[in-house]
Amino acid sequence: MLNIGIILGSVREGRNAEAVTNWIHDFAVKRGDASYEIVDLADYQLPLLGASVPEAQKSEAEATINAWSEKMASFDGYIIVAPEYNHSVGGALKNALDYLKPEVADKAAGLVGYGSLGGTRAHENLRLIFGELQIADVQTAVTFSLMTDFENFSIFKPADYHADNANKMLDQLLAWSGALKQVRENKEAVTN
Repeated sequence: MLNIGIILGSVREGRNAEAVTNWIHDFAVKRGDASYEIVDLADYQLPLLGASVPEAQKSEAEATINAWSEKMASFDGYIIVAPEYNHSVGGALKNALDYLKPEVADKAAGLVGYGSLGGTRAHENLRLIFGELQIADVQTAVTFSLMTDFENFSIFKPADYHADNANKMLDQLLAWSGALKQVRENKEAVTN
């Protein structure tokens, strides 16, 4: 069975990302076709990549970076829940992705977003980042509008039609994740 990480890509206080992440997690789990685990960026206090860390905090920062790396390496694919901030992906998610490369290479990702345009501009940014990280992003995304899928911009009430996109995205994600798992296994066999 494939192991898929659902990355809650916002650390903002009062974030809507938790409700969206829980929705896609519950939706995916009900399908029964893979193992799904939520990974909350807020649980990883990653320092800014390249910034100096005080000596007293270095061992804690290194442990956090290693824990993040190991967690991401443990998955066969990802669902990235990415809110759109200022026409882009949020800084915490970008920083977290910058710590990765071999852990995520030759894996697949599906996108779930929200914002005034459903998070699509954050998705566009992520697709560029994924190219460099060698992550294969699937075509179908799930996009929630702050105007129509949230009451008062904060109470998540998604329209029923999002289930179709969620199913399509998950179908594509699992197909690509399975194929890329075989690619990784073949590469590993060649190097051993």
